Amino acid sequence: MLCRRIIRQIIQTTAVKRAYCLPVSQKALTSLEDPKIPEPDPLVQRIFDGIKAGQRGSLAQGITLVETLHPGKFKQAQILLAKVVKHVKEYPNLPDGRKHSYRIGFSGPPGAGKSTFIEFFGKMLTSKGQKVAVLAVDPSSSRTGGSLLGDKTRMTELSRDPKAYIRPSPTSGTLGGVHRSTNEAIILCEAAGYDTILVETVGVGQSEYAVAHMVDMFVLLIPPAGGDELQGIKKGIVEMADLVLINKADGDLLIPAQRIQAEYISALKLLRSKSPLWSPPVLRVSSTTGDGIDKSWKSMQDFFTKMEETGELVNERRKQHKIWMWNHIKEQIMARFKANKNVKKKIKSYENLVAQGLMAPGLAADMLLKIFERTTEDD
Repeated sequence: MLCRRIIRQIIQTTAVKRAYCLPVSQKALTSLEDPKIPEPDPLVQRIFDGIKAGQRGSLAQGITLVETLHPGKFKQAQILLAKVVKHVKEYPNLPDGRKHSYRIGFSGPPGAGKSTFIEFFGKMLTSKGQKVAVLAVDPSSSRTGGSLLGDKTRMTELSRDPKAYIRPSPTSGTLGGVHRSTNEAIILCEAAGYDTILVETVGVGQSEYAVAHMVDMFVLLIPPAGGDELQGIKKGIVEMADLVLINKADGDLLIPAQRIQAEYISALKLLRSKSPLWSPPVLRVSSTTGDGIDKSWKSMQDFFTKMEETGELVNERRKQHKIWMWNHIKEQIMARFKANKNVKKKIKSYENLVAQGLMAPGLAADMLLKIFERTTEDD
């Protein structure tokens, strides 16, 4: 809570307004309309050339570069992304006359069988000639930052497919469960020729909301277990879904799956659809038998066709790009705040006072912000 308050207040400070809201000259506006990308160093150029050629090694290097927290590599990552964004816009390289890649997010509670479904679904897509990238966000420890990175282990067959690329990314302890640079990884995968990007989240907390701002279509997977599952999934998350899949609908679980399907169909009638152009279907699938997989893909294709024809896909992506920009601003402002030498001298003492209940979090935030403002204005 203290960090969130600090971020909100930092954005309102005079120092930050002066740093980020300076008057812009006509010459500067002209340069914004036709931005000149700085010359990349040999490493960035080599990675960029490799990504254009569809080389997995270069793609992995590029994603690692944009994921790194090293401040010295930030500029390299941004130059790479600038070149990649321009390249993707000029040379989409998409199959079947498509205008856009497909960005699909998958989420659901633990035990829903997300990884198993994505592997079966991914193999089906590659068999149809698609190039599939899976960005599997892996849970990591909030204490150590370590993660299992086990998605390649869970998707053994798909990881060996030459038309597929699997990249596990640690959450780095982030609340949302989605790595800060997952959106950049999506763009890099598209530049490497992957036309269908699947993003799997850990399915906890705010991860569903975070991934919804990165993908075009949000798919919710539900296990067919008994009890109060319908009550256990937040209403807001169900409202975000463009497609609901009842997974593991086979064998002894077929009848429970049919019951859960009927419950979700009824529930969705009472909820407001995310788009007036689309009513989310509720389908049964089995990653064991393959039942319902083709029907799910057909539903996804129908969704993308409608969104592209109406222009809603482009509009939503533009909104997402603005959200990405503000997320970067917040992240960089917070990093500069924590790196401020005068703030660093005082932050531990204020944290201790707040932890002991001797000072309100809001007052501590105000005091630290005043220190930050003074030193920034002096600079």
